[in-house]
Amino acid sequence: MSYQVQLESGESFTVNSDETVLQAALRADLNLPHDCTMGGCGTCRIRLLQGNVAYEEQPFGLTPEEEAEGYALACQARPQSDLVIAPGRTADALPEVQRTSASIKAITAVTDSVLHLVLETPEPVPFLPGQYMNVHLGDGSTRSFSMASAPDGRQLDFHVKRVPGGQFTESQLSQAQPGQTLDVELPLGSFHLHREDYRPLLMVATGTGIAPIRAILQSLLDDPDCPPVWLYWGMRSEAELWLADELASWRERLYEFQFVPVLSRAGAQWQGRRGHVQDAIAMDFDDLSEHAIYLCGAPEMVHQAKSAFIVRGASIDHLYADTFNFAHQLEPVEQEQAA
Repeated sequence: MSYQVQLESGESFTVNSDETVLQAALRADLNLPHDCTMGGCGTCRIRLLQGNVAYEEQPFGLTPEEEAEGYALACQARPQSDLVIAPGRTADALPEVQRTSASIKAITAVTDSVLHLVLETPEPVPFLPGQYMNVHLGDGSTRSFSMASAPDGRQLDFHVKRVPGGQFTESQLSQAQPGQTLDVELPLGSFHLHREDYRPLLMVATGTGIAPIRAILQSLLDDPDCPPVWLYWGMRSEAELWLADELASWRERLYEFQFVPVLSRAGAQWQGRRGHVQDAIAMDFDDLSEHAIYLCGAPEMVHQAKSAFIVRGASIDHLYADTFNFAHQLEPVEQEQAA
């Protein structure tokens, strides 16, 4: 059995019984916003105006609160009736994806488990802060890393988490030398700043999820139109806060900037916030209805944070997430998307 899906704009397409809404839309040359296609990132979120859908497995990127408000994930949703839907943000303005070579300019260990990788491309590659790059390996697989700084000519910065036994980060990158080249594809992904929101920004990261957040914030430095910014960064120990000094120094360059590191395994000498980053925010904000919220890091944090924030009035249409374990189709053995 097939069903008709009509967009709020009036365009329509047919979904066959073996297809998801997204698969059918792409077959009909309708490019609905999407990224991971695995139900993890939430980029393909749509609103059901009429009709019902079902899932073979409940997608991790859709919270019960979102579903209760009539939202669905097009990449996993299978129609149970004819539908009328409102798609999410379009991706028309994203820069063109390029495949090129990039030479390693520098590799520096910033913690026991994180490397600062600097690459240089033959020509500048335009990207939006928050997007990511794929590294193509010799066996046909890829590893994904978010740009950690705003566009700067031919130079690209990354904060790479070393994965024990990882084919790329442990076996290849740890032995790489300046001058070696990588086969890369960029920019990818739809995680980026939405300036059109005109809302205060709440930026939330765990681990190396700070990299795309850093890139977004760097693009706002000394910007007279910068909205108020809160940044919460969750790590385990103080030794892992490799960007803390730099981020704290931006207080005079970002409007009403508040930087709050939160440690889940802090030592006795730590004087800052403790626990999980999403819980710290829930304690600090009773009402999030006016904020644009950017979440980047572990899927558990993103999922829990979305639920907690929606309860506090957060607008689902202004929740943006980059969930590392899902967003870039990584192999489960080697979760190397850590920017």
